Amino acid sequence: KITAYDWPQYVEQEPEIYEQEMLNRFFAACDEDERLLFEFFLMTGMREQEVIYATDRCLDFESNTVSVRHNPNYGWTPKMYKERTIPVPAALMAKLKKTLVERGKGGLLFPTANNKPKLDFLDMAKAVARRAGLPEAEVYLHKFRATFATRALWANVDLRTVQAWMGHTDLASTMRYLRPQRDAAMRDKVEAIWASA
Repeated sequence: KITAYDWPQYVEQEPEIYEQEMLNRFFAACDEDERLLFEFFLMTGMREQEVIYATDRCLDFESNTVSVRHNPNYGWTPKMYKERTIPVPAALMAKLKKTLVERGKGGLLFPTANNKPKLDFLDMAKAVARRAGLPEAEVYLHKFRATFATRALWANVDLRTVQAWMGHTDLASTMRYLRPQRDAAMRDKVEAIWASA
């Protein structure tokens, strides 16, 4: 006999990600600083607070990695006190290095004009969306993080590694980003599975 306790308590929705066409339009509407900021969100999978308090000390140019680290200057600590390191594309690191050289000082990676923590990243993303003619409701910061995780999994990075990059305490949180691919490459894989049947 099925009881009320057997029914699911809620429906867990698949995390939304940015499709490539939307990313193309979004980045085309960015100025140089905005592009670097939102590429950083996309290519690190970092949470908003982690980006707000990221400093030049978080960057390792030799290994092309970004670390999520405690920032004692602002009394900020990573979620669950867990620091982590994320590999990023060399092109992103080159842009970050160029920006830091031009700025001529360390500190926060994305500060305000007077070197304070910048707290309006979401407003900036919505402004870019308006310029790009994209629905503002479909542009938000966590979607960059979801896209990072999903693309890493699509690229066959193992779950444990993506879990470490994301800073998840349990594997179930990471598995939420295992969403089906809906592109031509997946169609080719399906054909290959059944080619000899």
